[in-house]
Amino acid sequence: MPADYFAPGVYIEEFDRGTKPIQGVGTSVAAFVGFTEKAPDNRPHLVTSWGDYHRLFGGFLPDAYLAYAVRGYFDNGGRQAYVVSVSAAAGSADGASAPRPAPIAAGAAIPTRLPALGTSLQVEAVAEGKAGEDIQLEVGPATGDGASEEQFRLVVRQGPKEEVYDQLSLSRGRGTRNAEAVVNRESTLIRVKVLAAETAAALDRLPQVGIHALQPAQPQAVTLPNRIEATDLAGSAEAREGVLGLEAIDEVTLLCVPDLMSPRVLNGNGMTRVKTIQLGMLAHCEAMHDRFAILDAPPDQGVQDVKEWRTGGAGYDSKFGALYYPWIKVANQIPKAQRANPDEDLISVPPCGHIAGVYARVDTERGVHKAPANEIVRGAVDLVANVTRNEQDLLNPIGINCIRAFPNMGIRVWGARTLTSDPAWRYINVRRLFNYIEESIEENTQWVVFEPNDKDLWERVKRDITAFLTRVWRSGALFGATPDEAFYVKCDRETNPPETRDVGQLIVEIGLAPVKPAEFVVFRFTQKALEA
Repeated sequence: MPADYFAPGVYIEEFDRGTKPIQGVGTSVAAFVGFTEKAPDNRPHLVTSWGDYHRLFGGFLPDAYLAYAVRGYFDNGGRQAYVVSVSAAAGSADGASAPRPAPIAAGAAIPTRLPALGTSLQVEAVAEGKAGEDIQLEVGPATGDGASEEQFRLVVRQGPKEEVYDQLSLSRGRGTRNAEAVVNRESTLIRVKVLAAETAAALDRLPQVGIHALQPAQPQAVTLPNRIEATDLAGSAEAREGVLGLEAIDEVTLLCVPDLMSPRVLNGNGMTRVKTIQLGMLAHCEAMHDRFAILDAPPDQGVQDVKEWRTGGAGYDSKFGALYYPWIKVANQIPKAQRANPDEDLISVPPCGHIAGVYARVDTERGVHKAPANEIVRGAVDLVANVTRNEQDLLNPIGINCIRAFPNMGIRVWGARTLTSDPAWRYINVRRLFNYIEESIEENTQWVVFEPNDKDLWERVKRDITAFLTRVWRSGALFGATPDEAFYVKCDRETNPPETRDVGQLIVEIGLAPVKPAEFVVFRFTQKALEA
């Protein structure tokens, strides 16, 4: 609405009628879940190089593949990754909780015991370095109406800043103020974790209820239990742990769980655990709708075995995941003194980390619309099984992407299919291209919310999306000689009738013609008849 003018003169007004450019989002930020030599905590941590990973999580472990996967990711072109260590969260072979090291934290930590409850509350500072110092905790009985003996009061102070949490409980359930859920959601200073009674008993003497100051702490080494349960890898979205804890990380676009194939998981009825977690990975990607799962076939399987696994035990049907076979062999990084066979210079590892790096490299060099296939797997010295063309004829139609060795061409990814039965989403690059476009438009059109839903808004939204998709078309991601052939954007009275506008909805219909990979290249030859 124009301003009111009272005195004669010249007035300057500014108004915004230009486009709001849609910026493309990242497409190759991988997330890895598995076992590490050191554990800052059980939450996602960003690493941007192998050096970053080594500083936070340590080196290579026997019977664990996460370090090999992260190394392969960066060697093949990856630039950013989130790593979730489940080492300190995993249960022991007898099902009881394994002893966990006293405070491991990104910044600083101190465990505080509540003697009356016989349970330990582990507290860590959010910030690292000096920003995480000089924090004081005051733990005491709960106050206020309805307070019970099982509840407590927690006060967190850092300088003049104070956070008070009353009537907290260590138990979970409807109507309870669980300490982890409340503090981790509201506090800007600390994160807490409730440790089991067995863990509390295993820890050294801990400070009693009272006022305590946080002390700097470093990530500590952890001892892996003999058997891992599916829930240890699945984690919890509320606690920001495991696979489900990645819900809070919007940047993640690729998901890998290499230690799903660790002997510690496969011990006993391991195939059931493998299927449980892989189904969980696919369900997570489908629910988030912005990421893609890279699955590994089980180890030590021949072509017929993996075919039966895919069609029987792992009968997955999802357009948000891909399966790769066989395992690859890389240089054994475990010191000879710690190897079962000191002369074993190569070790078999699941390929998911290296494949994620190939995805990242292709995205950078060519674009997300290029199928991540016919690409060299850097760091792979050999393959556990050499798949022939006739054998791949059995595997490719059922969505098993093979890794093959070719003379004078090296070891290459030789498949680009998802796990879906829907032919419209058969190819990995098509699914990931839609992920990229959908996420880019969603994040860059937040300004539209609560704007007047009229023809002017429809034209502005249509103009911005058309400009973005024109850039996508020019990059070669969409099929068509002109933008009109490659895509359409419809936002008018037809998509937004009165009954739609009355319930506060703005509907934009977008159609795309993605490019498909040339999976089968056929040259047709014939004899040319000579003219008389």
